[in-house]
Amino acid sequence: MPARSHRWQSRSTASAVVLACLAALHVPATAEQPSTEVYSDHAAGSQIAKHEGSDPVAASELVLDGPTVSGMDVSSHQGDVDWPHWWGQGMRFAYVKATEGTGYVNPKYGQQYDGSHQVGMVRGAYHFALPDRSDGAAQANYFVDHGGGWNADGSTLPGALDVEYNPYGEDKCYGLAPEAMVAWIRQFGETYHARTGRWPMIYTSTSWWDLCTGRLGDFTATNPLWVARYAESTGPLPHRWSAHSIWQHSSTPIDQNLFNGTMDDLVALARG
Repeated sequence: MPARSHRWQSRSTASAVVLACLAALHVPATAEQPSTEVYSDHAAGSQIAKHEGSDPVAASELVLDGPTVSGMDVSSHQGDVDWPHWWGQGMRFAYVKATEGTGYVNPKYGQQYDGSHQVGMVRGAYHFALPDRSDGAAQANYFVDHGGGWNADGSTLPGALDVEYNPYGEDKCYGLAPEAMVAWIRQFGETYHARTGRWPMIYTSTSWWDLCTGRLGDFTATNPLWVARYAESTGPLPHRWSAHSIWQHSSTPIDQNLFNGTMDDLVALARG
C-alpha cells in the first residue's frame, strides 16, 4: 500500500508539472480560446478577391443608378494612412477594420479610425467574422469592446460584420451548415444591436452569401447591405436584398467603395 501511494503521488506530481508547463506556454484549453498566433490581418474582400477574382474596372465604366459618395476601407495592411491625401482624392467615408474573431485587434486602428474622422470623413468600424471559432455573441461583444461601437454624432457609421470565405481552411463556409450560419449571423446582429442600439451593416458577396446561408435568412428589414463585387455593376444582390447601401467595387490601389445615395443620405445613415 505505501508503494502504491508513492506511485500515485509521483503521477500526481508529474501531472502537476505538465499542467504548469502548459499554463506557462499559454496552451489554449478549448477551441473557443485559440492562440492569438493563429490570427492574421484579413481585410474586407481579401478572400472574395481570391475566390471570385478582382479585375480592375475604370471608374468611368461603372454602371450607376443615381448619386453616389466615394469612400474606402482599410486594415493594418495600409499602416499609417495618409488621410489628407485620400480626402483630396474625393474619399468622404471610410470603414476601418477593428477586430477579427476574438483574438485580433488592428494595431493601427487608432491612427486609421481617428485620422479619417479628423479630415472630415464619416467613418465606421468593421469586424472580420470567424464563425467556427466562437459564437456570434462573443464576437459581437469583442468587436464593441475593441472599437466597434456607435454613437449618434452624425459621423459614425454603424459597425459592419464582414462575412466571407474562410481564410484558414478549405471549407468556404467554416464548416457550418446554412441554418447554423444564419443563426450565427443573427446572434451577432442581435448582440450588437443590444449593445449599441444599431443593427450592423453586413458586408459580403452574393456568391458567398447564397452558398453559405443557403438563401435561408432574411436580414433585409434590419441590416444594411455592403456588397462586394469587382465588376462594372453590383450584379444580383444577396438573397432578398433589393438595394445596397455600399458597394465595394475595387481593391486597386486601395479598397474603394461607393455609398448608394447623397452625402446627406450618408449622414442620415450615420445618425440612425
